[in-house]
Amino acid sequence: MATLTVRLPDDKHARLKQLAQHRQVSMNKLIEELSTVALAQFDAEQRFRARAVLGSAEEGLRLLEKLDADSNLNEI
Repeated sequence: MATLTVRLPDDKHARLKQLAQHRQVSMNKLIEELSTVALAQFDAEQRFRARAVLGSAEEGLRLLEKLDADSNLNEI
């Protein structure tokens, strides 16, 4: 497992700390969860782009709808 140091403005750090407390998780767990959401969204976008290259408009639209639905479930 890697260690990462992130520099944040004090106000953003305070807000993230409040969010972690609200969710009853550690700051480490919160950042891990947020990074998982970001990577899932990136992966979905890459799948969409790959389908678009293949020319399947129907499949591309299906993936776009799934991406939209997934991002709505993961809103913070």
